[in-house]
This record gives sequence, C-alpha cells and structure tokens, in this order.
Amino acid sequence: MKHPVVAIVAIAVALGLGVGASAQSTQTLPGDIDAIDNATLHLKSSSGQVATIKLADDVRVSLRVPAKFDDIKSGTFVGTAATPGPNGTLVASEVHIFPEALRGTGEGHRPMSTMPGSTMTNATVAGVSPAAANKRGTMTNATVGNVGATAGGRTLKLAYKGGEQTVFVSDRTPVVVIEAGSRGSLTPGAHVIVYAQRDTSGALVAQRISVGANGSVPPI
Repeated sequence: MKHPVVAIVAIAVALGLGVGASAQSTQTLPGDIDAIDNATLHLKSSSGQVATIKLADDVRVSLRVPAKFDDIKSGTFVGTAATPGPNGTLVASEVHIFPEALRGTGEGHRPMSTMPGSTMTNATVAGVSPAAANKRGTMTNATVGNVGATAGGRTLKLAYKGGEQTVFVSDRTPVVVIEAGSRGSLTPGAHVIVYAQRDTSGALVAQRISVGANGSVPPI
C-alpha cells in the first residue's frame, strides 16, 4: 500500500507524534459513529449519549488495522502506548507497527495526557528478556532490534537517542498496523477516537480521527 508523504505526516500528527501542536485544549472522545454527513459526525459514547461534532475541512484520518505480534520483525519501527507497572516497567496497552516512511518520527520518551502516568516512547528495540506481567501501561514508538517471548508475553527494550525504556507486552496486548485513512473510512458503526477542539462558537470540531479497521476498537 502506498502512503503519500502528506498522508504519512497526517498519521504522525494524529498519533501525537508531531511537533508544535496547538496550545488549545484538545478533547479525546472515544465512541462509535452513529451517523455522518459531509460536515458533521454524530458520535455515540459507551453510555449511549450522542455528541455532534463538526469535521474540520482538513480533518486527518488514520486507520488502526489489527495485526499480530509476530508481524513485529527485527528492524521494524513501532509505537507502544503504556503506563508504569508496580516495579516501574512500562506495560503496553497497544503496539503500533508504522510504515517505513515514519521511521524515526518523534523519537524519544514523553508523557501523554490520555490517562495518569501514561507515556509515549518512539525508539528502537535493542533487546528482549523474560519479565513478569505488570498491571499498568505507556506509549513507545521504536525500531525492533530483538524480540523474544515469555510464558505470559514479551519484553521489549526500546532504545532512543539519549535513553531507553523496557516495555512488557502481554499476549493480549493489541497490535495494529497504522495506515492512512480518509473521510470514506468514517462509516456508521465504526469504532473511533475523535480528537476535537472547540471553535469560537463553542462547537466541537474534529481535527483528527483514529478509526479501528475491520471492527476493531482503538484503545485510548
């Protein structure tokens, strides 16, 4: 699948990898698309409430396509959302496999605002060692250098310029491939995460949307 440069950059921004994001507060809204027209998306939350959200003219859409851990090969550039476990090891809530065009994007380790203690790390997997599963997780983007398995999952050592992080990936951790999407990917019933800001009138306007492909639910 070809990824135009513009589309790839849009994916990076949609995943929070871009630099120089707007200082305006962004709301993260997970849910299912209840209905949509050319300019408006109706988002149904898990509680059944429906929010009306405008679509920005340049709204960016990315897809999270279900994959398997075995799709992560040595040298693959990945991203892992996680939070720290009791012993400080990061526990992955999701692993992203990025297209080659995104290699090196946002390299490093930084906090995320989606939940307390959550982080994102963009890095290279430098090694793997057995580890016990932890109960909490962060986000890490990295190139895989070595991969191994434990009875309950795998532990990836992710190295980046200036540091490294160890991330535990359980057997149940979702693994997805990130691909460019379009407005055509926004269909009723699709599971999405909408990143929106309020305009001067107070209305929510979607700046970017992450879509779970093939019926998958993208975790926050």
